[in-house]
Amino acid sequence: MRLTVLGCAGSAPGPDLPTSGYLVEAGGVRIAVELGGGVFGALQRYCDPFRLDAVLLSHLHLDHCADFSALTTYLRHHPAPPKTFGRLPVFAPSHAPGRLANAHAASEEELAALRLSDTYDFVPLKAGRFDVGGVSIDVAAMRHICEAYAFRIAVGGKSLVFTGDTVPCPELVELARGADLLLADAAWREQAGRANYLHMSGHEAGAVAEEAGVGRLVITHVLPWSDRNGVLEDAVESFTGPVALAEPGAVYAF
Repeated sequence: MRLTVLGCAGSAPGPDLPTSGYLVEAGGVRIAVELGGGVFGALQRYCDPFRLDAVLLSHLHLDHCADFSALTTYLRHHPAPPKTFGRLPVFAPSHAPGRLANAHAASEEELAALRLSDTYDFVPLKAGRFDVGGVSIDVAAMRHICEAYAFRIAVGGKSLVFTGDTVPCPELVELARGADLLLADAAWREQAGRANYLHMSGHEAGAVAEEAGVGRLVITHVLPWSDRNGVLEDAVESFTGPVALAEPGAVYAF
């Protein structure tokens, strides 16, 4: 299994730091996980978009799906698409078809006539399991301010868990149990008096990794105005395994 970080900023991009986006390659399958702002350009360094086997979108905040519109433009208007290219499976929250079509319509009339189903096969997410090629993907609902999910991607005895955006919850711990790598939302350092209902802190992400007994923790989705090194230090304090900060271009093979 191979994870390539395309972007890792939370909420908004930073200088040379796109928002959430990852390429997972496993068992001959290529999966784009999130397509946040600035991610589609980075994706093309590593993978021909026409060779993607699936797209996973944990939720539909723009820092996780803004560049889905760039992917759509590329696939729909490329002058020489491969003859073998069919509809690309997109596993996303139930309201994805309408939400994502909005980026390509200049009016209500145009939106009413627009159909992305000629390009994509939208599959609404729910808790459970599905397969992409020989890769199994377990899905669990997370605790965010909108419909949101986490994924466990597994093949050949190797597993990667991506939290999406969430606060700590038992569902995440169970999904991550024994995973080789946990790619975890950790937006900030803990602050006294702040009610956190959006994201994990570095300390919380580390605690989830420790309880789940994962092999490695990679911190992602740190806000561009947060203390990145401080978030990392907090995660190290609460997780006894190896911890790293996600960086664009970083590759984890296991």
